[in-house]
Amino acid sequence: MAELQLKSVEKTYGNGFKAVHGIDLEVGEGEFMVLVGPSGCAKSTTLRMIAGLETITGGEVRIGDQVVNDLVPGKRGIAMVFQNYALYPHMKVTRNLSFGLRLRREPKDKIARSTAEVSGVLEIEDLLDRLPKQLSGGQAQRVALGRALIKQPEVFLFDEPLSNLDAKLRASMRVRITDLHKRLRDEGRPATVVYVTHDQVEAMTMGDRICVMKDGHIMQVADPVTLYERPANAFVAGFIGMPEMNLVPAVLTRGEEAQITIDAQTITLPGVKARLSEVEGPVTFGVRPQHLEVTRPDAKDALTGTITNLEFMGHEVNLHARVGDANVVCVVPTDKFDTTLGRGDLVGLKPRASHVHLFDTQTGENISLPKSQ
Repeated sequence: MAELQLKSVEKTYGNGFKAVHGIDLEVGEGEFMVLVGPSGCAKSTTLRMIAGLETITGGEVRIGDQVVNDLVPGKRGIAMVFQNYALYPHMKVTRNLSFGLRLRREPKDKIARSTAEVSGVLEIEDLLDRLPKQLSGGQAQRVALGRALIKQPEVFLFDEPLSNLDAKLRASMRVRITDLHKRLRDEGRPATVVYVTHDQVEAMTMGDRICVMKDGHIMQVADPVTLYERPANAFVAGFIGMPEMNLVPAVLTRGEEAQITIDAQTITLPGVKARLSEVEGPVTFGVRPQHLEVTRPDAKDALTGTITNLEFMGHEVNLHARVGDANVVCVVPTDKFDTTLGRGDLVGLKPRASHVHLFDTQTGENISLPKSQ
């Protein structure tokens, strides 16, 4: 395996449209890196440039100690797993798995050993004599994964490989892929992975680190906990987390403690001091639904809102309320939810001050983080 480096990588099409804007990214040897973002953010374009399926119009891609910009895909030491599996329909599973090794004219005994080993790891031994049309979606995806694994590449590339599966099977395959990555690492065969998805649940549960992208720019690269607890900007804050973070226009007033005013309601945020000496006036107030407490409408340092909807999710209730012109969501554990509450009732929503974020209204930067963040 090898590390992967992108240095000032750009992609501009013939019509002048710039899809990727000089991004820098380093993926360590054996690391599982996830590229995530909304449709059109250029995450798949970035992956295809790494693979050699898209030309690079600026910067450099390095795999190990080699610049691969001008190398064809087959010479880059990569293996790619596609969204549509891309299995050869006329070949049985055993020949699909071994196709890459046969192209390299590997010895027959090595091909047989490698096919047996990979099929055992992925638990597809009983599928070897089947054609792709005889496989379920999950089985076909495991075969596609095995075809990449058997090549022992420098870097594995995954392009939304689970998006065609149903929710239950996606969850199962998430676990299978991450378990395989950890097993290879434990066996001293670390696999360097770049995995593209638009699904933040996949990103948060699978990635060692996550690269959040928007409009061809990198918004933040960090581990899942850091992205959730210390988002660098309002975009990351709103994209990561379910339900998404509440982002509400507000006015910040400095004093002994920070105060926030939302629709003529002012609350104090004790302890929220970092960097705030530089800012006063309009900001975007951010707090996750899980960090709001439902209390009395007149409770101190609580925002008063009117309930507009209640969503019973089983283990929790999503309470939607109107605070001025803003819609605010609060997540309440089912066993702590006041079942007498209903639409139209007034409630207090008290944020945990230690979990509040304040964002610059112009740049979107998180101004409540220490400068070193």
